[in-house]
Amino acid sequence: MNVHFIAIGGAAMHNLALALHNKGYQVTGSDDTIFEPSKSRLASKGLLPESFGWFPEKINTNLDAIVLGMHAKADNPELLKAQELGIKIYSYPEFLYEQSKHKTRVVIGGSHGKTTITSMILHVMHYHGKDVDYMVGAQLEGFDVMVKLTEDNDFIVLEGDEYLSSPIDRRPKFHLYKPNIALLSGIAWDHINVFPTYENYVEQFEIFVDSIVDGGSINYNEEDAEVKRVVEASENPIRKIAYSTPEYIVEKGQTLIETPEGPLPIEVFGRHNLNNLAGAKWICQHMGIDEDDFYEAIATFKGASKRLEKIAEGKNSVAFKDFAHSPSKVEATTKAVKEQYKNRTLVACLELHTYSSLNAEFLKEYKGALDASDVAVVFYSPHAVEIKKLDAVSHEQISQAFQRDDLIIFTNPTDFKEFLFSQNFNDKALLLMSSGNYGGLDFDVVKTLIQ
Repeated sequence: MNVHFIAIGGAAMHNLALALHNKGYQVTGSDDTIFEPSKSRLASKGLLPESFGWFPEKINTNLDAIVLGMHAKADNPELLKAQELGIKIYSYPEFLYEQSKHKTRVVIGGSHGKTTITSMILHVMHYHGKDVDYMVGAQLEGFDVMVKLTEDNDFIVLEGDEYLSSPIDRRPKFHLYKPNIALLSGIAWDHINVFPTYENYVEQFEIFVDSIVDGGSINYNEEDAEVKRVVEASENPIRKIAYSTPEYIVEKGQTLIETPEGPLPIEVFGRHNLNNLAGAKWICQHMGIDEDDFYEAIATFKGASKRLEKIAEGKNSVAFKDFAHSPSKVEATTKAVKEQYKNRTLVACLELHTYSSLNAEFLKEYKGALDASDVAVVFYSPHAVEIKKLDAVSHEQISQAFQRDDLIIFTNPTDFKEFLFSQNFNDKALLLMSSGNYGGLDFDVVKTLIQ
């Protein structure tokens, strides 16, 4: 096939382009800007556009398909040309479905945990030499690409994102995959710019459960009341299998989970991660991995990139960075680090960076999110609020939202950096949570704080 990508530089899009190139397809693409690491990775395969911009002349009837990325707009000149010529246009998830409609589709959904659970499953499969197709939203140790597509593999494991499919297809991505095997980890309101009410957001998960093929199955986290309600209320003729957090203990900074063979030390930690592990175990069993083999493999899983990623460790200090930004993720991550390092002072720093987190009304959802920390810090950029065309948020609104009188708030990157570097991290744990970089913070320099 001859496939052209409109907005090829995105994290998901460039990985799909690489996967198709590796499969032997003829791949071209355009974008108005491309950042690292997408730029280098595309260049290494000869897929980097010669120049940035949109070029309608690239669109012709020799193309078999267009894949349209979310970064493009509905009036994109290449898209308009493709529509004029009647070329088949796919959203990212639609194209993945086309590539996998004859496979057993395993889809991992949920407001939080889906990247980690997908990563755990792929780690176990890789450990035991079981080759599967996949799409995951993080770079994994031992994997060259984030998307793999073949003609021969029986299974494809897909991280099921509830965000929109494309500028001209406003359906959530995970509505399009039609799973044979599904998992639902949690429901916590997110993406307020797309789903303005909690009820509207929950409805997307109801549709997801109903999209599972007849006779399929769903594993669901019964500890999440909304997940339990949504799954158990569905009249879809599927098997419904609940899971919950396994028993575990923390000893001297080491987490051990209870297994039929006794306590097993593992690399990941935190109640939410152990809950994720329980879900991953079920899915792996559906895919032919028995319980003993799962535990053998999962003991070596160190986590997905940017998910509770240890960036430095000293004799009695440690630093983590995490992608957490939604209220439920921030709360779970903060609790996890405090539980793992009970005897250390936890300095938890959160950057409010996304559309939802900078929305004055949504801010109230952060109540209690940083309560597990000893020192709670929030950073946000007033400029980012302006760029997103949101109403300004004040220190008072943020302080009231988190309900902590001792909350430290920064709006200037230099002030935040000076605060960090003024700290003595002896007997402390540092947690940096953000989907951004605190206005240009160099994480490599932060590592020097940990002795």
